[in-house]
Amino acid sequence: MSAARVAVVTGGGKGIGRAIALALARADIDVAVLARSKSSLEEVAAEIAGLGRRSLAATCDVTIGRDVEAAIAEVRNRLGRIDVLVNNAGIAESAPLSKLDEDHWDRTLAVNLKGTYLCTRAVVDEMVRRGSGRIINISSIAGRVGFAYTSAYCASKHAVLGFTRAVALEVARNGVTVNAICPGWVETDLTASTIARIVQTTGRSPEQARQALEGMSPQRRLIQPDEVAAVAVFLAGDAAAGITGQAIDVDGGEVMA
Repeated sequence: MSAARVAVVTGGGKGIGRAIALALARADIDVAVLARSKSSLEEVAAEIAGLGRRSLAATCDVTIGRDVEAAIAEVRNRLGRIDVLVNNAGIAESAPLSKLDEDHWDRTLAVNLKGTYLCTRAVVDEMVRRGSGRIINISSIAGRVGFAYTSAYCASKHAVLGFTRAVALEVARNGVTVNAICPGWVETDLTASTIARIVQTTGRSPEQARQALEGMSPQRRLIQPDEVAAVAVFLAGDAAAGITGQAIDVDGGEVMA
């Protein structure tokens, strides 16, 4: 009997990360969830255990190399080999360029891009030596096109796609695939915060602000986290062995590449 597959999901305590972690568990994969806040992680880990899979909640700041190395070491010690990495941890803040300070810029690039680099670097050699592995980076349609007032976020998510393609080529002959998922507006706390900012800055009602986001999609709706999770499960599976260096949009048709 082969050993159970193990996945690591960063930003796994809520939203898209939580949905991906639970979907992977339903696909018979043991899952470690990483984030800075342990309280939400423990709830997700308990849900994973309730699905009959081994789970682990580990606190980790993905912008700090020693934090990442310690968390990955804990996963290896507790769950064994790492077969799947989902780089989901991310932040989104907005400001016009003239008011975008260095802290905002540095923080966004650190979480969204440096975190993806550090976590990938921590697992890729193991996957290459073993001759198998799946790395899934959560980018955004903001990694495909530009959006006003989010230059730091757009820059970070465009960079994630470049990173995805470069690493995919490095490991293509070693049984490791590296892909990205680019969600549109998803029904998460992050989108709720965006709606609140729209209300504050424009005077629109919450319903009007939500409709504005929904209206950006040809389907006139927000994407659900489980829809993104379904793509992650597919990319993590054997059927996706021939897919690497790709960016898959889950956005209701908002961006058509």
